[in-house]
This record gives sequence, structure tokens and C-alpha cells, in this order.
Amino acid sequence: MAPVFVIATFAVILVILVGIAAVVVSCYKKVDQGHALIINKMQAEPTVTFTGGVVIPVIHRCEVMNISMKTLEIDRRGKEGLICKDNIRADIRVSFFVKVNKMQEDVLKVAQSIGCTRASDPKTLEELFVAKFSEALKTVGKRLDFVELYTQRDAFKDQIIDVIGRDLEGYILTDAAIDYLEQTPVELLDKDNILDAQGIRKITDLTAKQNISTNELRQTERKELARQNLEADEAILELEKRRADAEAKQQREIANVRAREKAESDKVAAEEHQKAELARIKSNEEIELSEVNKSRQLEVATKDKERVVAIKTEQVEKERDLEVIARQRQVELMRIEKEKALEVEKKNIADVVRGRIAVEKNVAEEEERIKTLRATAEADRKKEVMVTLAEAEAQESLVKDIKAAEAQEKVAEFAARERLVMANAALEAAEKEAQAKIRLADGQQAEEAASGLAAARVEEAKANALEKTGLAQARVTREQMSAEAEGDEVKGLAEAKVREAKAAVVEREGAAEAEAIKLRALAEAEGKKADAAALEAQGVAEARAVKERMAAEAAGLADKLAAMKAMEGAAREHEEFRIQLDHARTIQLAKVDAQKAIADAQARILGEAFKSADIKIIGGESQFMDRFTNAAMVGQSAEAFMDNSPSAQKVLESVTTGEGMGNLLTNASLAAVLTKLMSGADDSSKDKLAKLLEEAKALGIDGLRS
Repeated sequence: MAPVFVIATFAVILVILVGIAAVVVSCYKKVDQGHALIINKMQAEPTVTFTGGVVIPVIHRCEVMNISMKTLEIDRRGKEGLICKDNIRADIRVSFFVKVNKMQEDVLKVAQSIGCTRASDPKTLEELFVAKFSEALKTVGKRLDFVELYTQRDAFKDQIIDVIGRDLEGYILTDAAIDYLEQTPVELLDKDNILDAQGIRKITDLTAKQNISTNELRQTERKELARQNLEADEAILELEKRRADAEAKQQREIANVRAREKAESDKVAAEEHQKAELARIKSNEEIELSEVNKSRQLEVATKDKERVVAIKTEQVEKERDLEVIARQRQVELMRIEKEKALEVEKKNIADVVRGRIAVEKNVAEEEERIKTLRATAEADRKKEVMVTLAEAEAQESLVKDIKAAEAQEKVAEFAARERLVMANAALEAAEKEAQAKIRLADGQQAEEAASGLAAARVEEAKANALEKTGLAQARVTREQMSAEAEGDEVKGLAEAKVREAKAAVVEREGAAEAEAIKLRALAEAEGKKADAAALEAQGVAEARAVKERMAAEAAGLADKLAAMKAMEGAAREHEEFRIQLDHARTIQLAKVDAQKAIADAQARILGEAFKSADIKIIGGESQFMDRFTNAAMVGQSAEAFMDNSPSAQKVLESVTTGEGMGNLLTNASLAAVLTKLMSGADDSSKDKLAKLLEEAKALGIDGLRS
């Protein structure tokens, strides 16, 4: 029993303590910084706290006073301005910083004398302290001159604070700041006021003296500026005079240099003119050579074009013959297909007859209806025969159309491939022939250019000799040669234009002939296409008519028709296999013909090019053309090497004259000759000889002997 009582006692005490704590917390009032809490208790003096305290309702009363910093501003301007010691009036604005002193006695003093609410009101502060602060401001201002207010601002502020005092019946003056300080304008002063009159006189006296001093300084500035400007002008004129003398001297020197340069340039121009005349003569000779080469190339191109037209004509004729053969073969195939279909239908008819006889045997027991059955069987037989014949005709027409279309497609594909092969072959032949002609033309051009160059060098030597004998005679000679060169140039241009016109006419004739051949081939193809379309339309129309006429009668023959179609499928596969074999054979024959045509074209080209040459042909198909072009390249390289290599020329001269290496090279192979030449040649010549040796080995002629 005792423990329970103790626990209950502790619980009651705990509840009481918690309740007291809750009451204290609810009655505790805090204040913010810058505020003071005044609590009126049941004592003689209230309690002042700056943090907070317990305020019991009804028993206690609390008030909050704002003790933070307050600003009090005094502004005096115009006639109300501050009069200084020298009777000069000043416009001034001073800010005073006042607050309630943070002491319990001062807070109670302010609360008792003014009240907590009014103590925090700025208007109350103005009513209390404006007069006192203004009086202190006037007192201190009269102690200092106007200029001293500017120069001794700190002393002015400290004296104001000293006059006012720090303690203000519970308030404290913390600081003062002079926010604005200027002299009062003269027009705002009262002339009838003795103090203002003295101030006006002093202001006028000071300003007049300052204006006079300022004017003296300005005039002195003007005189000094004028003197300095005069000295500067004199110096500038002297410098300009020196500059003019220097420029005149420079102009004289420039004129002398220009005269010397002009003389030198005239001399150089004369020399360059002489060189230009020689170069022009040389260029005219080169132009004549190029015109000759151009005419030769035009003739070669005309021959090539005629040869191409002939090849194209032959190709078109061959294609036409192939198309005729293919069409005849297709007609024969169609005829064979038709005969096979007729044989199948005859067999079907025999089967129908045998079926009819079996039916007659099966119904022999009904003798009274034999005639009727025979008549019915006869009618059925006729109907089946008609249906079978119609079906056979429809199948024949359908197979004919399908095979004709497939054959035309195969023929078209074969013709396209054949044209492509022939075109490629012709193109390769034309390219190789053109390369051969170009290389031959280059060789001839090089020979002619060499002879022309030698002639030009001879002329140049003659011109130099004439120039040494006399400048006048050289000029006359150059004029004569210029006139002759211009005449030759005009003649060459006229001949070139005539050749170009002839080449253009030949080209237009060839193009027109090729276009006519092309149009004729296209017209024949269109005619064949139209015939095939007409046959196809006719077959389709006949099949459609037979199908519509026999549709009603064919319903009872479904099983028989299925068997016929199965048999036709096997026959069709066999026939298609045979046709594919024929097409493959035709394609192979066409390839052989194309290769034969290519070989014939190459033979004709080479026959025209080498009518009088003794050439041994080694290799087939395109090997000879490749070897021929390589041989032409080797020959051209050898000629260029012999023209440009002095060492090779010496060796060749010794061989041709029979001296030196002539006996050594007798019966020597081509590889040995080239190797011997490489031993005495320079680096560039060695490279060229090495390339010639490689080409000779590739062509298989390195073992040839002289």
C-alpha cells in the first residue's frame, strides 16, 4: 500500500510542476532588440527588462518602449539660415541621432515623464528637442566664420554636441552629422537687416577681389598663350622653309635618277623588242607546224569516221539477218506445237469413243430404249467432240501466244546482248586504232618539229650574224621576215578553215547516214512489234469467243479436262526445256559470230594501217592489239630517247658508220644493246633505257638480233 501512495504522491507533484511550468511559459513575454519591457507589479517601482519577463494577467501590467535610434533633422535655409561669426548667412541641414539610454533609471524616467507610447513617436521628439537643438546650432555657428564651417567640420559638430549635452532627460545624443552646408544666395538676404547687410558687404568685397585676381590671371594666360603661339609660328615657318629646300633637293635628285632609269629602260626595251621579234618569228613557225599537224589529224579523223560508218552498217545488216532467222525458227516451233496439240486431241477423241462404247454395253439390258440411248450417246459424243475441238483450239491459241511472247522476249534479249557485244568490240577497235594513229601522228609531229626547230636555230644564227654587221640591216631583215610570216600565217589560217569545213561536211554526212540506219532499224522493229500485237489480239479474241460459246457445255467434262491439263503440263515443261537448249545454242553461236566480226574488224584496220609492212602476228583475240599499242609506245619512247640523249646519238652514229661499237654490236640481241647503252648514259637516260628493256621483255622481243 505504501509504494502505491508514494507513486501517487510523486505523480501529483509532477503534474503540479508541469502545470506551473506551463503557466510560467504561457505568461512569459519576450521583447525584441531595441525595445524595453516595463512591468508594473505590486511593488513601489516598476520592473524594467530588456529581454523578457513573466507577466501574470490581471495582477501585472506590461508596456513596451521603443529605445532604438531615432533621427531628428534640422534644416535652416534662406532668411532662416545660420548666421556665422563674420555675419555671413549659411544654408545648413544637420541630422541628430537620439535614442533612449539603455539604463533602467533612464527608461523609467522617460516612461514617467513622456509615456511609453509617446516616447517612440518621432513627432514627440521634434516637439521636445527641435528648439533646443536649433538654439545650440545658432550658438555654435556664431562662434565660427563661414569658411571655418567648411574647414573645421569636426570641431563644429563636437561643439554642437557639447552645447546640447549628452544627457537629455533619459535620452542620449549619440552623434550629429552636417548633411548640407552652403552659402545663402545674396538675393535671398535682407538688406534692411544689419547682419545681412554686413554679410552682403563682405561677400561683395571678397567676390570683387577674387574676380579681379581671376581676371589678372586670365589676361596673363592670354599674353603667355599669344607669346607661345608667336614662337611656335616662327619655328613652324623655319621648319617649312627647311622642308621646302629638302623637297626641292629631293626633286632634283629624283629627276636625275629618273633620267638615268629612263635611259636604262629604253636600252632594255630595245633589247626586249629585239627578243620579242625573234620570239614572234619562232612562234609563227610553230603555228605553221601546228596547222600542218591539224590538217593531218583531220584527214585521219575522216578516215576513222568512214570506217566506223561501214562497221555500223555491217552490224545493222547482220542484226536484220539474225532477226529473220529467229522469226522463221519461231514460226516453225509454233507449227510443231500445233501438230502436237492436234495429236493429243485425236487421242482424247479416241478415248471418248471407247467410253461411249462401254456405256452402250452397260445399258444393253434396256433394249426398249436402245435407240433413245444411242441417239443420246450420239448427241453427247458430238457435243464432246465439239467441246474437245474448241478446247484444243483455245489451248493451241493460248500456247501459241505464250510461246510467241516468250520467244520474242528471248530474241529481244539476245539481240540486245549482241548489239552490246558488237558495240563494245567496235568501241575497243576504234579506240585502239585511234591510239595507234595518234602515236604515229605524234612521231611524225616530233620529226617535223625537230626539223622545224633546227631550221629556226639556223635562222636565229643568221639573224645574230646580221645584227653584228649592222642594226639597220637587221631591222630591214626583221621587217621582211615579219611580212613573210604574216602572209604565211594568213595563208595557213585560210587552209585550216577550208580543211575544217570539209571535215564538218564529212562529219554531218556520217551522222546523217548513221541516223538513217538507226531510223530504218527502228521502223522495222516497230513493224514486227505491231505484227506480234495483231497476232496476239486475234488469238485472244478467238479464244474468248470459243470460251463463251462452250462455257455451258464444259461443266460436265471437268474430270477429263483436269487430266488433259495435267498431261499438257508435262508436255509443256518438255517443250520449254527444248526451247531453252535452242536459245543457249543460239546465244553461243552469236558470241562466236561477234568474236569473228571483231577479229575481221581488227584485221581490216591493221591491213589498212600496214599494207606495205612486214609484221609477224603472234597471239589471238585482243592480244595482238595490246602488243601492237605497247610496241608503238616503245617505239615512240625510243625515238624520244635517241633525240634527247647525246650519248645514245654517239653510239648510234658509231653503229651506222661501222666505227667503235659497230663491230661489237654485230649479232648482239636487243637486250644486250640496251644494257650496253645504259652503261654509258646519264641517270635520266638510264631510267628510260630500263623502261625500254622492260617493255621489250614484256613483248618478247628482247632476244632479237641485228
